[in-house]
Amino acid sequence: MSLTPEQAEIARRFDAAYDRLVGRGPGRMVPDLERITALNALLGDPQRAYPSVHVTGTNGKGSTSRMVAALCAAAGIAAGTYTSPHLQTVRERMSVAGHPISARRFAEVHEEVAALADLLDTRAEASEGDQADRLTYFEVLTAMAGWWFADAPVDVGIFEVGMGGRWDATNLVRGEVAVLTPIDVDHPELGRTAADIAGEKVGIVKAGAEVVTAAQRADVEPVIDAAVAAAGARRWRAGVDFAMVERAVAVGGQSLTLRVGERELDDVLLPLFGAHQAENAALALAAFAAFTGEAFHAMDDEVLRHGLEAVHVPGRLEIVHREPTVLLDGAHNPHGARASVAAVGEAFAFGELVLVVACLDDKDVEGILSAFRDAVSHVVVTRAPSPRAAPLDRMRSVAETVWAGTGVVVEAATDIASALALATAVAGPEDGVLVAGSLHTVGAARSRYLPVLDHLDDEVVLTPDDELGEEDLATQLLGDAQDAEAWPE
Repeated sequence: MSLTPEQAEIARRFDAAYDRLVGRGPGRMVPDLERITALNALLGDPQRAYPSVHVTGTNGKGSTSRMVAALCAAAGIAAGTYTSPHLQTVRERMSVAGHPISARRFAEVHEEVAALADLLDTRAEASEGDQADRLTYFEVLTAMAGWWFADAPVDVGIFEVGMGGRWDATNLVRGEVAVLTPIDVDHPELGRTAADIAGEKVGIVKAGAEVVTAAQRADVEPVIDAAVAAAGARRWRAGVDFAMVERAVAVGGQSLTLRVGERELDDVLLPLFGAHQAENAALALAAFAAFTGEAFHAMDDEVLRHGLEAVHVPGRLEIVHREPTVLLDGAHNPHGARASVAAVGEAFAFGELVLVVACLDDKDVEGILSAFRDAVSHVVVTRAPSPRAAPLDRMRSVAETVWAGTGVVVEAATDIASALALATAVAGPEDGVLVAGSLHTVGAARSRYLPVLDHLDDEVVLTPDDELGEEDLATQLLGDAQDAEAWPE
């Protein structure tokens, strides 16, 4: 497709902005918020211009965040959503009212924020020399999201933690609602035990917050309780204050009955597969209830059903091709891989299942592959398109060890495209191909089947129809709460 001169200029500016952003790299991981605090201060602390729902945990953060955003959209509450990582384009990470930021606006926001980031970098270098820490990719991107949401403006910001919580760049949001998805061992930087990792993740709990928690391991529970008590917060527990009551496999997903307090919401068609997504839906509904307060009880059931039925989570057991069926799932740790296996077994009746898998080098590759051991009949290992990818030799070696003596054939391909070609050649029309191991892997596979659209200049514009009217009950009840001074600091 040929571009007009104006579109070509937008594309150039976007590419330049992204290149500059990537050039910042991950930076040195240091347990402080000094750099992002200074940058947000120069921007006027835009992340505090609106209330926020802050989501952390090990698995399910992105899905839960998107579900909360979908519920907000159904209720007429304009939500800005910030998630990570992205699958195909960095623009996925920031959306307003369900629409990702355009290439044009991304470039503009980057230019506005990067000018101040450069100033802070220069100051740091002047005082600390070559050892000075520059603002990182994630810090600048997080500041961009907060700035863009304030400019929109949004009614609420939904922020997914990048890693951990206490020292994550997102932890400067107001965080009236803190959401903790299941916590398990994943990033070794955060600790060697689930309890250690929970100690970092509960760092998002702010004074007086509503803390909505999924079912947790026994060793994690005391950590959460202590953080909630120290913050004078209130905890909403899965299985007690809210629950997934019933679920049944349905065409295109599953039918659910969910409960929050005494209120039950039945006949919810969630267009996602797996018991873990049903639990995420219950968690998201409770988080939405915690945010909206009394307004939640006045909302019609159809509004809530519509929100959950409209949710879309790319790369989470997403069907991108038929005959054979190709499924993409971002499972990147043993816990996620086990959930993926259970969901595929429940929702699909494949003759054979072929696995295409590539992991990052710092992950539990053996644990991930072992979760798929008894579920697949053929394996194609490859290398994830990331500098952090596990080498192909390691992927092959671990796979051959995991499937030794099973009769399962293990093949290797140098890249995702070659791996998909091998897998789809082996699979018959009634078989399935599951792509997993890393979101980088899934993103590359998704680009093969569903190339991303440019969306160069279709900027999100909030119209009166996107916002709540003055007489809307939800607005009346939320009005005072959305004043910055009405929420706990």
